[in-house]
Amino acid sequence: MVTYWVILLAIAVGVVFIAEKMKQPYPTFLVVMGLIIGLIPIPALGEIKSYAANDTVFQTTVIFIFLSALLGDAALKLPFDELKRNKKSISLLAFLGTFLTFLLVAASTYFFLHLSLQEALIFGALMAATDPVSVLSIFKSMGLNKRLSIVVEGESLANDGVAVVLFQIAVVTTALSLTGTLNALLEFLKVVSGGILIGGVFGLLASRITSKIDHYLVETGLSMVLFYGTFQLAEHFDVSGVISVVVGGVILGTYGRNVGMSDLTHEKVNSFWETIAFLSNALIFLLVGLEVSRIDFLDKGWLIVGSILIVLLARFLAVYISLAFDKSIPTSWKPIISWGGLKGSLSIALVLGITPEFEGKNLLLAMTFSNVVFSLLVQGTTLKKLVSFLNVK
Repeated sequence: MVTYWVILLAIAVGVVFIAEKMKQPYPTFLVVMGLIIGLIPIPALGEIKSYAANDTVFQTTVIFIFLSALLGDAALKLPFDELKRNKKSISLLAFLGTFLTFLLVAASTYFFLHLSLQEALIFGALMAATDPVSVLSIFKSMGLNKRLSIVVEGESLANDGVAVVLFQIAVVTTALSLTGTLNALLEFLKVVSGGILIGGVFGLLASRITSKIDHYLVETGLSMVLFYGTFQLAEHFDVSGVISVVVGGVILGTYGRNVGMSDLTHEKVNSFWETIAFLSNALIFLLVGLEVSRIDFLDKGWLIVGSILIVLLARFLAVYISLAFDKSIPTSWKPIISWGGLKGSLSIALVLGITPEFEGKNLLLAMTFSNVVFSLLVQGTTLKKLVSFLNVK
């Protein structure tokens, strides 16, 4: 098993090197390489492919090991003052925008693609959030305007927690009723507030501990305990692990940095998580390509095309409606924020978690994977051209 991961890592690092030389976003190259490896019979890689494409392996590695690291790394480096200055834009996109996308996608697929109500609700939740892994890796490589980057990164870190909650509610919803809607709203509030509470308490505790220590190895280890521990604890109590990691990371990266981290520790901790985030990113996108190669897309062509168009339109409408309440966002930024609403590993990990007994799982798998691949291969590769065309620095 360890050998498999070493080989996958070697392939991923090699692909990233080629992408960097060609000055292209490496997530796209990794997905393509994963597809090639998955589709072409290569005897030497047969066992590795079957292992890496296993649903349980993908879920475990992406949701627990990689996602916690990526969220923690991003949250640590988000400047709190900038988040406060842009809290209105981020909140509108992360909460109102995510919910609008969920409603628009669910309603459109129900009425136009004739999905069942539960299938439509689940797909709406899967497509509601921008994937932090995809967004952060591509946007960071572009060197965009600082405020635009903060808004996009802040949204991607906050809205995936909201989408996970919507997904959990959609999975158990078979019919709409006033009682069911109220219960869903209460569940939503519980999951979000619980994640904030756990992340806040342990983020403050970790920050206080760092103020008593001046040893960068111990403090780096403490950050690992914070990210993985809060995620597991939050999930144990059925609240949002994603939100808890983000809140804990932001607190440690701001309050903890101010009260206890030396410059050396800050530099070492950042370097450590930057390396872990890079390796996690590289492996995730390679795994996405391997997973896509095993999905049955036959007889689903029009549904897939229709779902991609619906998701794109819903994203644009949600962004423009949400930001209509914030006049500080330049008009030229809105198409970038809309087109930059990339889907990725989080959606795949969630859809793989649906019970095999669920009748519409195969259709949801095909639609979700298709939207992720389109997002990475089309939106991800053309985003830079859109930025240049709109003359956004």
